[in-house]
Amino acid sequence: MWISEFDKKSYRSILKWGAPDVFKHPEKELMGYIKEVFGLKDSDIAKPHLPGLDVVKLEAPCKLSADKLEALKGIVGAENVSTDDYDRAKHAYGKTYFDAIRMRKNDVTNPPDCVAYPRGEEDVKAVVSFCDKNGIPLVPAGAMSSVTRAIEFPKGGICLDMTRHMKKVLSVNEKDSTAKVQPGIYGPDLEAQLNATKTKSAPGGYTCCHFPQSFEFSTVGGWIAARGAGQQSTGYGKAEDLVISQRWVTPAGLVATPPYPRASVGPDLDQIFLGCEGVFGVMTEATIKIRKFRPENRQYFSFIFKTWDDAVSACREIMQGEFGFPSALRISDPEETSIGLKLHHIEGSPVDSLLKMLGYKDMSRCLLLGSTEGDADAGALIKKKAKAIGSKYGGFFLGSKPVKSWWKGRYSDPYMREDLMDIQVMTDTLETSVTWSNLMDVWKGVREVVKARPHTACMVHASHFYENGTNLYFIFLSRMVLGDEYNDYLDYQKKIIDAIKKNGGSLSHHHGVGRMLAPWMPQQSGDTGLEIFRAIKQRLDPNNIMNPGGTLGLD
Repeated sequence: MWISEFDKKSYRSILKWGAPDVFKHPEKELMGYIKEVFGLKDSDIAKPHLPGLDVVKLEAPCKLSADKLEALKGIVGAENVSTDDYDRAKHAYGKTYFDAIRMRKNDVTNPPDCVAYPRGEEDVKAVVSFCDKNGIPLVPAGAMSSVTRAIEFPKGGICLDMTRHMKKVLSVNEKDSTAKVQPGIYGPDLEAQLNATKTKSAPGGYTCCHFPQSFEFSTVGGWIAARGAGQQSTGYGKAEDLVISQRWVTPAGLVATPPYPRASVGPDLDQIFLGCEGVFGVMTEATIKIRKFRPENRQYFSFIFKTWDDAVSACREIMQGEFGFPSALRISDPEETSIGLKLHHIEGSPVDSLLKMLGYKDMSRCLLLGSTEGDADAGALIKKKAKAIGSKYGGFFLGSKPVKSWWKGRYSDPYMREDLMDIQVMTDTLETSVTWSNLMDVWKGVREVVKARPHTACMVHASHFYENGTNLYFIFLSRMVLGDEYNDYLDYQKKIIDAIKKNGGSLSHHHGVGRMLAPWMPQQSGDTGLEIFRAIKQRLDPNNIMNPGGTLGLD
């Protein structure tokens, strides 16, 4: 029933999440639940819907003239320029549901004209100058895992792929606890190199501290360009908290910030470039914070609460307790908890029966997962305090096993998307930042909109916590409208985004804006705020070559 083999040059090989030979097909028990929730019959799932098995063949030719292609090859080397159909299609979109549907329909109407792979900063400078002089759009790219349509080519142009050559750890500074890295390095490669860097002060090596769900298939440049967050951001901070300094090549020239821990020298240049999604220029280097790698000191704790309100209250008190923060903290709302317990075969087990007998009822109870890192004594204190607070709010302590289970499979859930789409299930995510004061309004208001549509599931969790609030991450699934997949999805998505804004949430907490959320930027930043961003864009990129076509709503 499930597709596990496909041509390496097919559209499916591009739209598929993750490693080409890794799958997470739904088990039989889960399929029964899926069919019930989404109203699917055996006849609906007998044949994969829009499987995307065709070999890539683009109708849109490369529009760059022969002389311009030769000039580009002269800059980066002929071996580092590709006009191949597959390479162009692979770099045309990110990984949103909308992108996946377009790939499944062989719909790559605006691919890049070519893909170039710079060998270093001098290549980047020359390519940016070449594109600026010739009015050629230029979009820097890494792992192509954006979920906000931040990477598209509505005006054609060149995709500047940083992952072939610019993927090095340039240096590690033991005294400063920093690493100087290039933007094209993937998460696992960065972490492996840091783990292997043993010093007197860090005999176990170092860690990058940043582990988004896309960790295996995302890059440092992407983390910074989107102001991303990792699963341990509660303890270590988001991407913008990890960056010490940066180097950006813009059409107006090089911008390099010094590696001060803090400074009072006017508005912060680093903050201007963090989250710019490639509209100001191309990052060539970043100096980031690193920490000692001490996995032997990791401690785990978990609870199940009777209600969402109890789980939220416990997390708020943990974050405001002034005894330090867990490195990771996560709570799942009742629906996500229910589905998670089904996936892990807890539902119907003796443990489930005991929990229900104690008042932890299905579709009301909520799971909390937490862990600590770093110094063992500090971690022990945080765990001790968190356990006391969890008990105060009626939490049933579950120990370390649920956290270790989540930790082991934390990067695997996205692998199920292709199978769900094959059986006509729409699946996507939206996330937001909220204060403690408006968390419940956003959670209730958005869920009402999502669940107003028949045959839907809406799983919500909070996984990035602060003293003043948290994020809410909405995973929504529903039946596709066959034949109208585009418009149906975009209409549904718009209603959800409107509900987030109506109830006081931010447009995004860590995915970024891209083209997907750009129409709401005037509402988010205000007219004056948006004009400030546009003025910066005009100064750095007067010919609008950098990621043009609606990114961040700046053109």
